[in-house]
Amino acid sequence: MSTGVSVYHLDRSPHNHTVRSPWALKKVNRQHEASQFQDRLVSEAKILQELKHPNIVGFRGFSKTDDGRQVLAMEVCNESLGNLIEESAENGETRFQPDKILTVIAGIAKGLQYLHEEKELLHGDIKSHNVLIKGNFEEIKLCDFGVSLPLRTASVEDYVGTGAWSAPETLDEGPLTDRADIFSLGLVIWEMLTLRTPNVDVSESVSFSDSFDSINIGQHYGETPELPGDLTSDYNLVVDIYQWCTQQLYTRRPTARDILDKLREAGIPLNMSPPQVTL
Repeated sequence: MSTGVSVYHLDRSPHNHTVRSPWALKKVNRQHEASQFQDRLVSEAKILQELKHPNIVGFRGFSKTDDGRQVLAMEVCNESLGNLIEESAENGETRFQPDKILTVIAGIAKGLQYLHEEKELLHGDIKSHNVLIKGNFEEIKLCDFGVSLPLRTASVEDYVGTGAWSAPETLDEGPLTDRADIFSLGLVIWEMLTLRTPNVDVSESVSFSDSFDSINIGQHYGETPELPGDLTSDYNLVVDIYQWCTQQLYTRRPTARDILDKLREAGIPLNMSPPQVTL
């Protein structure tokens, strides 16, 4: 994967007869040590250290390895949503079940409400590979804050994102608001409904893990892709939220709080106790 960084699993030895939780270690690949990826890792560490929420991946530490490269330590999650989507497609499935999709929507929306309202921060790169799943969808967590931006002061010129998931206004003249993340959430919903990458021609042979910005397939970026025509009524709430999130005009999109209110009104359980953390 052409991202400039790699993530490793670290099993930590027991300390004073106490079992310690494993960590995920993220560090820049050697060939990118003096690149923008290093700056992004430093920025991500600073941001993640200030974030404490059940739907945000946990910060564990930031230091240097023996070879001098900086490394970010985080809590371990089982899998990314993007990998699960790929695996489902490879297994011949057509889409996720509605309860799983609604669980993911709720988890992302809770994380975004915290970011947008309490931290006044735009995640800036919501996509399936930046959504982590623990267990059998028991916990949903956002990760990868290397291109996150302060909502009060950042402009669309500062936005990086990933083209295939970017809101139309971020590809044009703005403005940059929290609704950019909401549009991207809508495209994550589309991914779960189709097991495909949004706004990429079906004829293109492109993997989820490819570097989209390096491939000349951007002609559909910022669009609202059509939904499959064979969705049953079980998906009505999912479809409603998808269509709401992917309105082309940003002012017509919901806030994260609006999405959570809609889920509550539909009787979707949202209560989740913060997990017990073992450092």
